[in-house]
Amino acid sequence: MATLNIRNIPDDLYERLLRYARASNRSVSEVVVRALERELERMEWQERLARRPKTDLGIDAATLIAEERRRRDAELGGAEGG
Repeated sequence: MATLNIRNIPDDLYERLLRYARASNRSVSEVVVRALERELERMEWQERLARRPKTDLGIDAATLIAEERRRRDAELGGAEGG
């Protein structure tokens, strides 16, 4: 397994890492490795998303959401009033 040394970590960041590690019953090293894994997974997900073809719904998403909310509110209002 490789070793990674990080220099010039701001004191406040290290203190936050230390507090988080203690609170989660883990070492600072474990916390940092997991944070790096999450960040790389996030970046990889964004890369995959960027490669996907665009989808044209023929209408903008905000309008679709507003319509669905109105439909849901009408259903909920009708069920409560009956």
